[in-house]
Amino acid sequence: MEFHYQEPFPISKDETQYKKLTSDYVTVEQFGEREILNIDPKALELLAENALADVSFMLRSAHLQKLKNIIDDPEATDNDRFVAYNLLQNAAVAIEGALPSCQDTGTAICVAKKGENVCTGAEDAEWISKGIYNTYQEKNLRYSQIVPLNMFEEKNSGSNLPAQIDIYADKGNEYKFLFLAKGGGSANKTFLYQKTKSLLNESSLDAFVRERIMDLGTAACPPYHLALVIGGTSAEANLAVVKKASAGYYDHLPTEGNMGGQAFRDLEWEKRVQKICQESSIGAQFGGKYLTHDVRVIRLPRHAASCPVGMGVSCSADRNIKGKITKDGIFLEQLETNPKQFLPETAPHLQPAVSIDLNQPMPDILAELSKYPIKTRLSLNGTLIVARDIAHAKIKELLDSGKPMPEYFKNHPIYYAGPAKTPDGMASGSFGPTTAGRMDVYVDEFQSHGGSMIMLAKGNRSKDVTNACHKYGGFYLGSIGGPAAILAKENITSVEVVDFEELGMEAVRKIEIKNFPAFIISDDKGNDFFESIAH
Repeated sequence: MEFHYQEPFPISKDETQYKKLTSDYVTVEQFGEREILNIDPKALELLAENALADVSFMLRSAHLQKLKNIIDDPEATDNDRFVAYNLLQNAAVAIEGALPSCQDTGTAICVAKKGENVCTGAEDAEWISKGIYNTYQEKNLRYSQIVPLNMFEEKNSGSNLPAQIDIYADKGNEYKFLFLAKGGGSANKTFLYQKTKSLLNESSLDAFVRERIMDLGTAACPPYHLALVIGGTSAEANLAVVKKASAGYYDHLPTEGNMGGQAFRDLEWEKRVQKICQESSIGAQFGGKYLTHDVRVIRLPRHAASCPVGMGVSCSADRNIKGKITKDGIFLEQLETNPKQFLPETAPHLQPAVSIDLNQPMPDILAELSKYPIKTRLSLNGTLIVARDIAHAKIKELLDSGKPMPEYFKNHPIYYAGPAKTPDGMASGSFGPTTAGRMDVYVDEFQSHGGSMIMLAKGNRSKDVTNACHKYGGFYLGSIGGPAAILAKENITSVEVVDFEELGMEAVRKIEIKNFPAFIISDDKGNDFFESIAH
């Protein structure tokens, strides 16, 4: 066979609409037959700063249209519509530029392709990092990066750095970028399965997808843009494609393979996987049709003895944005500036929520919740204690040393969350729920001491939590994952640090809430919403 080089990812076109930031920082000079694009490294700083700012407060128009489609779909459940409407309302609040769309403003990621005729004369990753740093310093974003000082001791970096920056060589004289802000929820719902040739038939693949879709759950804030990637020259290559595919980066790949091993989208399997997701009944967080907005299925070449399969999502905070630097200037993808246009004139008609007063003794709150079945929509009013990973670990240390559990953990429901910075003149920064499953290990012990009797967070939980709630009479309530900006603006009236202030966003807080939306997920009778769907 003669040598033939195949471009691995032959993207046919780029339909992205760009806005021009400036013509500054870019010059062109001739070097022999080559046209060299000279880029002042300040251009990288400017582009990264603007990209992370825009993507923290704005969304793509196509993404918002898909949310509107849920509301307009007669087959959508009330819960689907409720979540979609809240997410559109959230977008309308975030666009004001004070409250980011999600409190988990993410790990900053930059994937770049640098043409061979592009010259910056600098360490590009340093200048991209400086732009990211500027945005996280100046905007009301959250510092989520934890750096290790030794194997077990960690501290928040206080800047949201380091960022993940991957720069690839390309031909030509353009510099192209994909920026992502990846929160912990969606990052944790990236899966690698090491399979074999036995998977590659219609019935086996169908069965595999039906089983593994349940791994997604709702912890990463659906509706999702789902990517399923089959094959890859390595596991690492597979997962890199998963991330880019979920961001729409590979939408214009070919739709069939060839002997060169080009990557391609399988449109038939995209439809099949989307149908499987709809039939799962997980829905947009609390039951229904819309676990996913859409699906990308990409097939890659593989080693004969290996078949990596990757699955991942871009969540309801669909924070992906393209940029480029050419001889004409610095350009950034144009995100939607008027999300209100996607909101219906009137809110979807829903059955009224059950109002729960949290400012009463814990036994009385538990007795009130016990009257209602799982999936009941609630409106919470009163006091919550906010505590997440490190605070839970600290309280376990107290118990392990023979000290009592703090009374606030017994007297109030516990909200798993960590806020973004508070804008001037507001009661709270963006303040949505974090993934509940990370706290599962503490529930049985804490409830045995009379704490964590009511927990509020997002996503499905382990059987151990259901059993603990049944054993001790507790409840797990699901909050909508995604609309952190509107929760801060409309539902949280005050925030006060009450313990472990040195932990920053992980400190224990007391917050006052009004009309805070939630659903009963696990109850005191051993029922669990997600388990009922799985069976």
